[in-house]
Amino acid sequence: MTDVTTPGSDPDWEDVDDVSWTLLDLDELVDAYWTIVAPVMETDGLDPKQEKPTHGWLRDHGFRPLLYALREYHDRTFAEFWREDLELDAVESGYDWATDHERTIEALESFLTSRRERKGLADTSIDTLRYRLNRYVAAYCEENDTDDLVTPVARDSDIPDYKAVDACWAAFDRLHADLDGGQTKRRIHLAVSNWYAHLVRRKWAAVNPANGLDDEFDWSNGNDDDTDTPCLATEHVRALYKAADDQEDRLLVLALCAWGLRPNEVASLRARQFVLDVSTDEIPYITFEERKNGPGEVSLLYGKEVLENRLATFADHDDWSGHLFPSPHASGGSISRWTVWNRFTQLADRAGLPDEIGGASGGSISRWTVWNRFTQLADRAGLPDEIGGVSPSPKMGRRFWYDAYSSSLDVVLGSLDEIVAEQGSASADVVLQNYLSDSRARKLRREYMRDQLAAAFGEE
Repeated sequence: MTDVTTPGSDPDWEDVDDVSWTLLDLDELVDAYWTIVAPVMETDGLDPKQEKPTHGWLRDHGFRPLLYALREYHDRTFAEFWREDLELDAVESGYDWATDHERTIEALESFLTSRRERKGLADTSIDTLRYRLNRYVAAYCEENDTDDLVTPVARDSDIPDYKAVDACWAAFDRLHADLDGGQTKRRIHLAVSNWYAHLVRRKWAAVNPANGLDDEFDWSNGNDDDTDTPCLATEHVRALYKAADDQEDRLLVLALCAWGLRPNEVASLRARQFVLDVSTDEIPYITFEERKNGPGEVSLLYGKEVLENRLATFADHDDWSGHLFPSPHASGGSISRWTVWNRFTQLADRAGLPDEIGGASGGSISRWTVWNRFTQLADRAGLPDEIGGVSPSPKMGRRFWYDAYSSSLDVVLGSLDEIVAEQGSASADVVLQNYLSDSRARKLRREYMRDQLAAAFGEE
């Protein structure tokens, strides 16, 4: 047997139960791999330096805690751990799905291929869908102790429908307990429900076990990003934008309020993320390789001219790093997320926003000095000291965007009432899902969003 023990190995570890996986840092997990995992692989005839163990093998041999620790405590897949921390090379076969069941992977990839080729989704959107599906797959495999997600719902399956539903719902019970954001859970559910619906349409499945789950869970009150943050009103956004007296500050307000970005996303924006050269029937967008909930893209419905002017100012700068908000101190770097908060606070003051938004009283001015620039802007804008009992902050711009987007969906649903009556449908939601194409629904929402943004930014 090859000696695979590394110098850093812990001699007190003898088997998987001896390791407190969630308490280990990445270096210690590397030691645990060589001390505990590698010998078991050798016993199974695997080369721990050449053959990357599958998720199924790891689960079957009691190494679920390793997968869990990597995912929940270090934001890593096992493939990333293998490549970046163990510094090993292996022949990779596509995406690192949380299942090794070939038929399940085939069904997942079939759905993604259909979305790419028939729906025309961009690669970044496909990456986001894949990420959300994989979160569900991991939860399903962990909860039901199987890699096979297809057989329980198959048309020729001997498994009763109620058991297929139970298995799916058990996976969402696990996700509901593990994840904080209600919005994140809703998005995962939508992706999963659409996947099962695809399998039903393809006659691979007889039942969609995810149907009705959104009525079973309360995903409206989770700890969503910015859920408890008060929302800027249209007049607040207009005041901020008027108070922004230079190109950089105007772009800052647009990025927060018109594009709905997080402060750290604003701080690190780079020119290469913007896809502006699109066909006449498409919308320019911003791409993100990594976001809180995975890769994604954001439609650029408003502010394109200001953005292009900003890009033009750097056109002749040979030493430009590509950041829209380059740091004035560090060469080549971007500004920090705290600088974004700082500038937004200043804009809120300059815009004259009210002391409160939402009617709550009390609360103190932020103690973070990084908000100073934003406080000055808020002063100049005439913003109140508090909005909803909270000092004006960049998050309120993102909340404004979410509020406008949510209301756009309400408007679309309201416009379908006549169709609902004529077709005898149960609700506008049913019409939206079954009779209104995705592209048409997006177009209606975007038209309303543009009107909302134009009003907020003072465009006649």
